[in-house]
Amino acid sequence: MSEKGSIHKDSLSPVRSRSGDDHLAVRLPASLATLTEEEREAAAKRATRKVDIMLIPALTLLYLLNFLDRQNLSSAKVAGIDKDLGLTTQQYATCVAVLFAGYVALQIPSNMIVGKIKYPAYYLCFNASLWGIVSACTGAVQSYAGLAVCRTMLGVVEAAFFPGAVFLVSLFYPRRQMALRTAAFYTGSQVGNAFGGLFAIGILKLDGVHGLAGWRWLFIVEGAMTFGVAILCAFIMPNRPETVRWLTPVERDMLLWRLESDRGTKDENDEVSVLAALKMALCDPKTWLLNLTLQFGFIAATVTNFFPIVVQGLGFDRSTTLAITAPPYILCAVGLIINGFSSDRTRNRSYHIAIPMCFTLVGNIIAVATTKTAPRYFAMCLLPFGFYAASTIILSWVGANITGPSAKRAIVYSIINAFAQTPNIWSSYLYFSPPRFVPAFSVDLVASALCIGMAVVTRWYFKRENRKMDEGRYLGRHGPSAVQLAAGYRYQL
Repeated sequence: MSEKGSIHKDSLSPVRSRSGDDHLAVRLPASLATLTEEEREAAAKRATRKVDIMLIPALTLLYLLNFLDRQNLSSAKVAGIDKDLGLTTQQYATCVAVLFAGYVALQIPSNMIVGKIKYPAYYLCFNASLWGIVSACTGAVQSYAGLAVCRTMLGVVEAAFFPGAVFLVSLFYPRRQMALRTAAFYTGSQVGNAFGGLFAIGILKLDGVHGLAGWRWLFIVEGAMTFGVAILCAFIMPNRPETVRWLTPVERDMLLWRLESDRGTKDENDEVSVLAALKMALCDPKTWLLNLTLQFGFIAATVTNFFPIVVQGLGFDRSTTLAITAPPYILCAVGLIINGFSSDRTRNRSYHIAIPMCFTLVGNIIAVATTKTAPRYFAMCLLPFGFYAASTIILSWVGANITGPSAKRAIVYSIINAFAQTPNIWSSYLYFSPPRFVPAFSVDLVASALCIGMAVVTRWYFKRENRKMDEGRYLGRHGPSAVQLAAGYRYQL
């Protein structure tokens, strides 16, 4: 759907200010002035293709490993870690919860750093290598206390990755391309979820090798893999558009000009302090509308922390349980790409959040209603697609509609994701009544409905703001700048 007053669909027309902020107006670089429209379009496509190759596969692989290292505790429980360490149900739930304590607490300060530093990709890869080391060390724990400490440290070093990765994607792509790219790298988590169980089956066959239990090998092997991949990705991933390698000068200028034209202004990042950017992020009402939308979506998604355990309630043996956790996430990965492509193609966000969450709503109703194998497994197939497909669009909505410097956008990403992760702390105590888990699925059901409601409310807010712009009314300090208004900026719905 096209939006009234929007910039040219390819964002290739220069934008000039009618205000005193002329230094922020976007001007055509000299290197592009002699090119035809077709030559500029070709250069833009080449630049996008090269960034796609360098950035998205690396982020996808790191996110896959991020989920493997975060979720392998559930597979380890199926393999007997609770019996070997003498964990009670409460202690196991605590080990799940403590990871998210550090994960939530450090996301905002971490992304305050990411938004200002010159090499954000190196920073993310460095943190990935650290969580690989911590994960591998978990294979040596001998007690509940040791496991709890390792899981806490894992959350601390993983805090940088996801909000930092989404921000990194937002640096390289215009608004109309964000949903598909976010969905593409987000599929890494689904591949991790899908094949984590299958991968665990293979590693657990090492049970007894060198006198180590299979679950210990699970942490060691996956941690070592993460460390090696993180080092490799540091040599591949671009850091910022102005320093990206393997682009010609024309392609680099084209990339920067397209991004600035899409935003309607040059980035004010160098002119804004970290504290000023934090204040801008906290005071913007859009931050909290999007935060609540993602919050409810992530409450519904907390079942992923216990997915093998819930599936185990269907009564299958260990290998079968781990194997049948794969199909729901494979379907989810396909659905993510389709939903992201459709969202970018139609330039619509709200419907592409509400509709997938309806699948999660239905899945939770079935899960609450029955424990019969066929309908319960069907519900498990519905759940991941709904909340993950919606989450990627919510995150792309942030990049599309949060105005201001990139440092502010980085902090907004971290605020939204940090708050959205808090349900992972308290929800672990809801999974205490197998095999039905009625309290957990009831809470997820309500959260799914609230997420749909918030998507509708947020759409209404953005539609109202667009109407104000059409009427020439001032939106305040959190709205688009004069330069952006002159360019015809509109919020995506």
